[in-house]
Amino acid sequence: MSDNQSAEQALDLVIAGGGMAGSLLAYVLLSQNPGLKLAIVEQSPELGKDEQPSKASFDSRSIALAHGSVELLQQWGLWQELQQSGCAIKHIQISDRGHFGKTYLNAADYQLFALGQVIEVEAIGEVLWQKLKHFTTQGRLSWFYKDAISALHPTTELQRISLKSGAQLRAKLLVIAEGGLSPSRTLAGFELKSDDYQQHALIANIGLADSHQHKAFERFTPTGPLALLPLTRQRYSLVWTLTPEQAELHLHQADNEFLAALQQAAGHRAGVFKSVGQRVVYPLSLKRATEAARHRTVLLGNSLHNLHPIAGQGFNLAIRDIFSLSLLLQKHQTDVGWYQLTKAYQQARLPDMQQVILYTDSLVRLFSNSSRLMALGRNTGLFALNLCPDLKQVVANQAMGLNSIRQLKAQLS
Repeated sequence: MSDNQSAEQALDLVIAGGGMAGSLLAYVLLSQNPGLKLAIVEQSPELGKDEQPSKASFDSRSIALAHGSVELLQQWGLWQELQQSGCAIKHIQISDRGHFGKTYLNAADYQLFALGQVIEVEAIGEVLWQKLKHFTTQGRLSWFYKDAISALHPTTELQRISLKSGAQLRAKLLVIAEGGLSPSRTLAGFELKSDDYQQHALIANIGLADSHQHKAFERFTPTGPLALLPLTRQRYSLVWTLTPEQAELHLHQADNEFLAALQQAAGHRAGVFKSVGQRVVYPLSLKRATEAARHRTVLLGNSLHNLHPIAGQGFNLAIRDIFSLSLLLQKHQTDVGWYQLTKAYQQARLPDMQQVILYTDSLVRLFSNSSRLMALGRNTGLFALNLCPDLKQVVANQAMGLNSIRQLKAQLS
């Protein structure tokens, strides 16, 4: 299905990027606003009849959904279909390798079934793909596959958008959700700040000898954090922060050698590792735009903020971007690109984004440091968390995203 046209097409909203953030935004907005018409500009090719969505815009990685994010997905009518693919996080153990500091978070302590869920990205992609087909059939959603924005011509009332295919669009609002390397973000004039962590993340799925019992582990090692998140079918999703040289070594090791190195780094509390799936390595940096909105344009997801995976906050922050924009569009349906809307979006997103960046960046720098004084300080902090329930509650609320969602509701509703 392709809707590329030479005549200018009039729309309420155009989303640049049809990956997970862009597709979720499209679903939420179309579900909530029956009169809305929008288009998605997606660089991947159109899916064939027998292909799965993961072959195009969705990869096989897993993401951790905070409790607050799961609540939003339930509210949007998606979690009912996703929950069979999710795996609950009921316990989290945070420790510092070679030191005494440890702390534990348990869902039962907060009268919850789970602190969050871990789900493979392609499961979300498949559900969203089926949902969006309905809106495409209705004529409310147009797709421009294997295409990209080539030029923007903003006017007072509209964004006029030229695509590389020659298609011409006009919309009241452009949402850029293309990921961390977004070319449209540059075209729209947004500035980007970037800090290289000089670290790489190795990700893989790990098979276990026994059940993980819904436990997640975050272990801080001399090279950076090592996270093991529970997955379905007796597996962990691994995110291992390493130096570039170590990442390259572990990427090409034989499976048995890799598992032995991982077992040594993680310890045995997480269980015995039996198998490893495909390993992927990517460099880690902190990237964030200096603005969330400009004239009839907003940034969303990794196009706005690209974080270290240390606390699994990246996609949860994107879900709150979507939540914020959806609340604002329900209030300003007559002109979805109105200045007051884009201004309110920026005012809602920048503080949340800055707070999460401060939280994750501080963890990276504190726990990727070999100083004995720093080690003493962070281990004392971990130990103190176990002795102070109020302090632990603050950490748990941050991890679950609950405070941020409450603040957004109060600010935007």
